Amino acid sequence: MDVMAKTSTTTQGLRAAIERSGYYPALVAEAVEAAVGGEPIRSYLVHQETTFDANEVRRHVTVLVLTGHRFIVSHTDEQAADDTSPTPYATTSTESVKLGRISSVVVSRVVANPESYTPGTLPREVVLTIGWGAVSRIDLEPAACGDPNCEADHGYTGNSTADDLSLRVSETGDGPETVRQALAFAQSLSEATADLAR
Repeated sequence: MDVMAKTSTTTQGLRAAIERSGYYPALVAEAVEAAVGGEPIRSYLVHQETTFDANEVRRHVTVLVLTGHRFIVSHTDEQAADDTSPTPYATTSTESVKLGRISSVVVSRVVANPESYTPGTLPREVVLTIGWGAVSRIDLEPAACGDPNCEADHGYTGNSTADDLSLRVSETGDGPETVRQALAFAQSLSEATADLAR
């Protein structure tokens, strides 16, 4: 398959995945396509999630796209009518990140019965965390020394964690194909960032 045909197939696959999610596909596709522009798509992941907020059911969709030079995140949320709008509305945002800014790609896999795990078996859950320095989380706690009788103030100790995007998919909630797609996307992104480091 030549590069142009593969690019067209990948673009059509992304569009079909957005439509399958059933979540305002025209709005989501337009935002994603505008952010991607004419760049060939190397990999993508579409994740639609339903959450429960007090008495409301809320849906949102996240679309991740990898091109040759950029990582694109699109997120769409729906909102009920409120003081600012008499009708329900949706908010769509896209962020385009140069691949060189990706500082970490963390893939956490949850597998059942690890003692009998067979390589290639699909995890029951995958959490993909990607950091590029836009958002950091700092966890602080009082520092202490080993002396149980010490009453001195030792300041604070903590960790700073890049936490720009964290996405959880599960076989039960999202289906095995979404878990496979999440793993494939994570591998493509990891390979792309590794290529830049060489």
